[in-house]
Amino acid sequence: MLPDITVFGQYTYLVTELLWGCVAVALLAYSGAGKAALRTIAILYPFAYAWDWYTLEVGVFAIPLRTGVELLGIPIEEHIFMIVVPAMVVGAHESLRKLDDRRREDTTRAIGGE
Repeated sequence: MLPDITVFGQYTYLVTELLWGCVAVALLAYSGAGKAALRTIAILYPFAYAWDWYTLEVGVFAIPLRTGVELLGIPIEEHIFMIVVPAMVVGAHESLRKLDDRRREDTTRAIGGE
């Protein structure tokens, strides 16, 4: 049974975005990839915005559990989503790269390398 997060009512989507945003920030802090994430977001944001605006406009999907606050024709939660998703992808990718680099360094030291 999944937890019922709809207890947040109209703030449900916002709360989930902020929760996952915290995960993204933690990954970026661990990996030190904040600049890379900002660059990626800056490049992807206009495309994501256009896509989101269009799909909402033509009725592809609806977001019932949201604040109702809109910015530039789309819900504020969608703007947050378009920041959180690429930030999390970059953060996860760079965190994995950092772990791989550490593993490689540990292996090199263990076999008597540099």
